[in-house]
This record gives sequence, structure tokens and C-alpha cells, in this order.
Amino acid sequence: QVQLVESGGGLVQAGGSLRLSCAASGRTVGYYHMGWFRQAPGTEREFVAAISYSGVNTDYADSVKGRFTISRDNAKNTLYLRMNSLVLEDTAVYYCAAKNRWTQVTTAFRYNYWGQGTQVTVSS
Repeated sequence: QVQLVESGGGLVQAGGSLRLSCAASGRTVGYYHMGWFRQAPGTEREFVAAISYSGVNTDYADSVKGRFTISRDNAKNTLYLRMNSLVLEDTAVYYCAAKNRWTQVTTAFRYNYWGQGTQVTVSS
């Protein structure tokens, strides 16, 4: 069992940057592959990025490639999402999630554990 708590969201102007963090407690996060998802009002939760437990493998949604970077520090039990060149369409609640296997990492319902989310709002 692992508990996840996101932080770092907020209001930022278009073109700006934010870094989200996801702190894990309970079982060490190093056992899990991790992902970031986001959900805007009236839309389904969508995949943003994923990282394998070792950090060697990563995957990104096309919409964020080249702008977002996922990373992790297993010693600190923390997952990160660095977001640069933010655009209005990045506005959403961002969730971190954990799963046991490096398969179907872009599929939300394949993740076993979820945080409560942190709001990111990009203004013009």
C-alpha cells in the first residue's frame, strides 16, 4: 500500500513553468512505476507522463513532449513533473499514480494508487 500526495500546483502565466511533486508514504515508491495524469473539467483523465521504477524508462503524451519532464528520487520517495512553456490547454488537476507493472502505462485504470490531485491553472 502506498499513499500519494501531490503539491506544487498553482496559477502561472502562459509560457511559464511549474514543478509538481508527489510525495509517497507507506511502501517505498521505488517498488512502483509512476505516472502523471491530468483532468480538465468535463473531460476524461488523460495520460501525461510515466517513469519506470528505476527511472530508466519514460513515456510522454505527444502534447507535452519536449515541454514536460518526469523524474523521480527514490531515496526521497518523491516523483516530479517539471512543466515548461505552459499553455492554456495545460490547465487541469494533475494526479500522480503508481502501478506494479510497466505495461499499459498510458491507461489510467491500470494504476493501483492515486493521489488527490493538485490544480494547475495557466492564464493568458
